[in-house]
Amino acid sequence: MATTITLADFLFARLYQLGLRSLHGVPGDYNLVALDYVEKSGLKWVGNCNELNAGYAADGYARVNGIGAIFTVIGVGELSAINACAGSYAENIPVVYLVGSPSRAAHQNKAILHHTLGDGDFDAFADMFKRVTVAQAKLMDINTAAQEIDRVLEACWRLRRPVYIRLPTDMVTQKLDATLLDTPLGLEPLSNKVEAESAIVDKILDLLHEAKNPVFLVDANASRFRVLDEVDVLVRKSGLPTFIAPMGKSTINESLENFSGMYFGAFTDTKTREAFESSDLVLYIGPIKSDVNTAWFTTKLRQEKTVEFHSDRIEIGFAKYEGIQMKGVLQKLGARIERSPPHSPKLDVSSTSEVPAAVLGEQVPEPILHKHLWKRLSSWLQPNDVIITENGTANIGIWDSKFPPSVQAINQTLWGSIGYSVGAAQGAALALKDAGSESRTVLFVGDGSFQLTAQEVSTMIRLKLRVIIFLIENEGYTIERFIHGMEAEYNDIAGWKYTDIPRVLGASESDVGIHDIETKAELETLLLDRNFAEARNIQFVEMHMPKDDAPEMLKAVGEGAAKSNSRDK
Repeated sequence: MATTITLADFLFARLYQLGLRSLHGVPGDYNLVALDYVEKSGLKWVGNCNELNAGYAADGYARVNGIGAIFTVIGVGELSAINACAGSYAENIPVVYLVGSPSRAAHQNKAILHHTLGDGDFDAFADMFKRVTVAQAKLMDINTAAQEIDRVLEACWRLRRPVYIRLPTDMVTQKLDATLLDTPLGLEPLSNKVEAESAIVDKILDLLHEAKNPVFLVDANASRFRVLDEVDVLVRKSGLPTFIAPMGKSTINESLENFSGMYFGAFTDTKTREAFESSDLVLYIGPIKSDVNTAWFTTKLRQEKTVEFHSDRIEIGFAKYEGIQMKGVLQKLGARIERSPPHSPKLDVSSTSEVPAAVLGEQVPEPILHKHLWKRLSSWLQPNDVIITENGTANIGIWDSKFPPSVQAINQTLWGSIGYSVGAAQGAALALKDAGSESRTVLFVGDGSFQLTAQEVSTMIRLKLRVIIFLIENEGYTIERFIHGMEAEYNDIAGWKYTDIPRVLGASESDVGIHDIETKAELETLLLDRNFAEARNIQFVEMHMPKDDAPEMLKAVGEGAAKSNSRDK
């Protein structure tokens, strides 16, 4: 067995050890030699249509797989991807950004090279990434390169955010001691001090015993920091009423008797809002207190009656316990909390999924409207689906759907980069395939967003992924219309022949099923088609909807955004 390996071998082997199986990116002259080592390590190379799409795909892959990675080149490549990197940073998604750069000699001589600013400064772009990554490594010394890679990868895994590794062309084949790979990466979460953890759990249990109407509120960081199993134990064992924040959709099994709905501040339905706001103790797990997630900061949480569980601290009322990981606290709380059946009235939070008797035989064709669509989807969705919704109409509309167990919802509510969902769907579907899963990836995307990243459908086709795409064709940017400019030309888009796109991108008839629907009856026929629901290839649905129709909650979000944008204080 070889006693030495190349630096590229070491890097890709470490990614493989982290669970990565596919590496996204775009080839360029500064990463070509390194790419020769990808398949040797057991990884698959996924060439994307552009670097931004690759970044979105790596993000979607990471949300399903646990970690993702992208490989670009310095300057033009990495800056094309930095928007996606910022989104992963904002949303706590662990993605490794690999950047191929010119040789160390070029760096040291400040050579004026292509893909740079022409000033000999090769650090300009790495400096930009410092703000949207939690660790960086510029591999300039083979004596420290392995340690630097391990340091950065461990930070990515533990902190659940992107990292940056720059690999000069002449470092790719530099030799390392092969036994370095025998030392495992330090991936275990930092453990809390036993005494501090126990004291915090005691305080929380005392508050629970004193409270007459305690509730759980579960948010997206419960998923991002991998504590959903601990949350599930707590919710089931305690029987406490359990609510989700909008970004927390899919974090809780909505079939549980004590699941009590979504709390969305001032825009919550009256019954759910009163049930939540009448509580005298809120256990808030994985908070993300952004504008959209808090209904423009209208959520009513009394700090003195709230316990917040964060990745790096616990907050009990006005007291902060820094450096305490929520995972350990939740585990201990789940072990000690009293077992109880659900002790609150079951709220009617299920979405209606019955089909009106007249739909299939309707005399006057009815358009597909949001008030029907999202509730109807409740009975069509399947356990273990990965559901990806584009920012705006789809992301907000899906709130009205009741999810079956074990569904994973993917969205980018905080960063909100339109077009994200198409690349993310490719990455998520590939992660499922790499894991040997038969689960479906279901994408809901508006026509405006689709036009930004449509070419990534070609990657889905090439990789033979299982994706069902519902493209909402409604003539432009719907959420923007409800914020400002309902009839404004800047919210319009060009009309594409969407159903032609898969074949233009290289799909054969066996690669994709194409559907064009515009009435409620056509939607119903499609949803009742078992071949459609169980298809293993891509299913592309162009779904025509009225330009001025939107989910009721989206109208409220538009109103909130408009008011927020007009404030001068």
